[in-house]
Amino acid sequence: MTSITQALGQGAGIDTKALVGQLVDAQFANRTREIGTRQEKLTAQISALSRLRSGLSGFSTALTSLVDSGSLSTQPASADPAVLGVGRLPGANVAGLSAEVEVRQLAAAQVVTSPLLPGRAAPVGRGQLTISLGTVDWAGDVPNGLAPRPGSTPVTVTIGEGNDSLQGLASAINAARAGLTASVISDADGARLSIKGPTGVEQGFTITAAEDPAAPGLGAFAFAPGAAAMAVTRKAADSVVAVDGVAVRRPGNSITDLVPGIRLDLVRADPGRAVAVTTAPQTAGLAQAVADIVATYNELINIARADTDPVAGVLSGDAGGRAFMAQLGGLTNRPINPAAAPGEPLTLGELGVATGRDGTLTLDPARLQRVLADTPAAVERMLTVGLGRELRQISSDLTRRGGGIAASEAGFQRLSRQLSEEQSELTREADQLRTRLTRQFAGMDARVSAYRATQSFLDQQIKSWTADR
Repeated sequence: MTSITQALGQGAGIDTKALVGQLVDAQFANRTREIGTRQEKLTAQISALSRLRSGLSGFSTALTSLVDSGSLSTQPASADPAVLGVGRLPGANVAGLSAEVEVRQLAAAQVVTSPLLPGRAAPVGRGQLTISLGTVDWAGDVPNGLAPRPGSTPVTVTIGEGNDSLQGLASAINAARAGLTASVISDADGARLSIKGPTGVEQGFTITAAEDPAAPGLGAFAFAPGAAAMAVTRKAADSVVAVDGVAVRRPGNSITDLVPGIRLDLVRADPGRAVAVTTAPQTAGLAQAVADIVATYNELINIARADTDPVAGVLSGDAGGRAFMAQLGGLTNRPINPAAAPGEPLTLGELGVATGRDGTLTLDPARLQRVLADTPAAVERMLTVGLGRELRQISSDLTRRGGGIAASEAGFQRLSRQLSEEQSELTREADQLRTRLTRQFAGMDARVSAYRATQSFLDQQIKSWTADR
């Protein structure tokens, strides 16, 4: 075939290869153009459905992010942040909560320091230190005993060649992950080892030393009954708070299990004075959220209106586009506060959100402010729980198997496969025609070439006869 194609036209002097191409193109031009037009329209329809799907998903995701940020939820407040800080726990509903909290004592971590050494590189001896955690029984400022913390086991730290300096000792204690933090504190006089435990009375610790007789010195870092070479600078203690007059202890200064949904951050002890913890709705944030929801909805509905326009829309007449408009168009009248008490708003429409003739939403700010003033907790529930649930339901209805958008996408994908098959069939037919025409023109070319050879022979014979006369 290739040799035939390359030889085409050599006999007749005509570019029959180009002629074959033009004939084939002309034969299939209408069908090629039709398939191209249908493919272009189909691509636009698939893209439009994808825009609607992603737009709805983006709407729901944006609302979820807003809710997760906590800016719509009722927030706790402390009457004296210098004594007590407060925060809302993720996902908690703290509307209507209040408490009186007295900070009687802050939780503390045990801290011990070693005698002064010349510097960080000073040798400390070799051997082993054993760290035990628990409640220390004190005899003044020295340990008299230790009640081990339930579940804890002693940790042994080995000091040998390579870590037998003050800095090496600190690094070895930290690497042992015994729950303690060791650091070297230097000044003009020298350096000391400081060891700190976690907060809480059960997080106290003792340290026993087993020296290597060939390299003594580790005994200077012992802190145990009868062998307290290091000095305690702070003892482990629990925090003590009274919530509404009931005193409790906790091991830390950040407490999440006393006031439901609220984190208490103890800043300073102030015995005898209770700090009021109250909650307040985020009315400004809720009002802004409703305005943002209206704006986002309008952006999405305008895209959908353009795509489903009966005259110029790429989804004109498409069932998926119609289903999208119907589902989203009814959002303002859907109940998004099913647990509404009498007098509380049930729908977005009752918040002052109205649907215009063109399908876009408008907001009545004055009505929204009245509703926020009367029932802020209900509006909070609608935006943080109800609306997100409704958007997820709409998205599920449209995109699940057999749903409006999903059904249209499946139909368009079938059409796309059919077009691909038609294009393949068209290409096959064109190739067959090209092959047939090429062979026909090759045969013609060969005959013309033979005729020309005969003509040339006769011309030579005639010239020869004429010359003989």
